[in-house]
Amino acid sequence: MSFSQFFAENPRLSVALIVVLFILVFVVIAFFGFLIPGAFITYNTVLRRKNKKKWSRTPKIKREEFAKLYETAYAWGEKYAENKTSVHIVNNGLNLYGEYYDFGNNRCAIIMSGRTEGLRYGYFFAEPYRKAGFNILVIDPRAHGDSDGEFITLGFEESKDAIAWSKLLHDEFGNEKIIFHGICIGAAGSMLAITSDNRPDYLAGIITEGMFVNFGESFKNHLIEFKIPRFIVFRLVKNLFTHYTGHSMDRGPYDVIDKLDKPLLMLHSKEDTYSTPYYAQKLFDKCTSPNKEIVWFPKGAHSMLRIVDRERYDNAIIEFLKKNFDN
Repeated sequence: MSFSQFFAENPRLSVALIVVLFILVFVVIAFFGFLIPGAFITYNTVLRRKNKKKWSRTPKIKREEFAKLYETAYAWGEKYAENKTSVHIVNNGLNLYGEYYDFGNNRCAIIMSGRTEGLRYGYFFAEPYRKAGFNILVIDPRAHGDSDGEFITLGFEESKDAIAWSKLLHDEFGNEKIIFHGICIGAAGSMLAITSDNRPDYLAGIITEGMFVNFGESFKNHLIEFKIPRFIVFRLVKNLFTHYTGHSMDRGPYDVIDKLDKPLLMLHSKEDTYSTPYYAQKLFDKCTSPNKEIVWFPKGAHSMLRIVDRERYDNAIIEFLKKNFDN
């Protein structure tokens, strides 16, 4: 029996097959015509920088709370400009830039900023460390500010940069103890650095805000918020990330936090919709450090705790530093 005879003798089945075929064609067109390009656009928007105009030291401020944050940050930078030394290292072939603020101490805090933020963002978090008797290093992470780099690697390669920065602080500026203050991806890089097998002994502690278990979990929540088709775009972006960086979004601080043997302070918001409180508690519970604390903030969006309650934020850091580093 020919196809034409079959369709002639089974008209209802023929219509059904045509409908199914039409749906399949539509799905294929949608997949290749929208979702795949959408995944590339999402990846290039979120995790890739093709020129230094993107994520520069002078950000485009679109939200009122960020305007307030940067106003405070810039004022801090101006106030202590005389303490500043511009610094530079080369790591993995990338030129990386920062600013070192010397307050006459023999210990230093490295501010590890989150995604899209250059070193001036770090000014905003520096004051409690200055008050507690620390020098301060703010940096342009790779692919941010004046530093080289095309790809954000979600803390993996940034952790190696952090170790290189700590070596500079120790060898050239005489800092005997160095701690990290990491925000979001900066927290991931800090945790990966301080638990690394080649971590120098002078890396002495870590304070985090908005630390995630892995970026994949956080990224899913971003996609949900912006109503982006998660079931396809998520997998495609993950694959692109692995292709370009050699790392996996499914790994992160949760995989190494049980190796931590240095003091840890976690600052986290009950309202964080990206690094959710459930997973923050899982991180804290898995941590094996004998000196660990978590301070919960009832209000505050992801990475926006200090702007909401500066006094409590600063006091938590200062008390933690006194308890663990003033003896």
